[in-house]
Amino acid sequence: MRATVRDRGQAVVLLLAVVVMAALSVIAVGDFAARVVDRGRAQTAADAAALAATRGGRSAAERLATSNGGRLISFSESAGAVVVVVEVAGERAAARATDGP
Repeated sequence: MRATVRDRGQAVVLLLAVVVMAALSVIAVGDFAARVVDRGRAQTAADAAALAATRGGRSAAERLATSNGGRLISFSESAGAVVVVVEVAGERAAARATDGP
């Protein structure tokens, strides 16, 4: 049986829908990957800031957070332990460090 003139455009619409869905999937995966990278950068900045703070206090923590592309959100120090929270590109990470073993 031969296709009628009315049936010829259906493949184009289906192909267009598949292309749009593929493009949206690529964008979603790219966004997710960027957030994973930013989360890793935030954790690195928080770790460095916490370690620096054990010797240099809050100012050292702020310097290290900034030099790693972040911003120091919170800083607390008690009983020889330092806890910091750093934000990089909207992702937050916390780290704790002590001055001893």
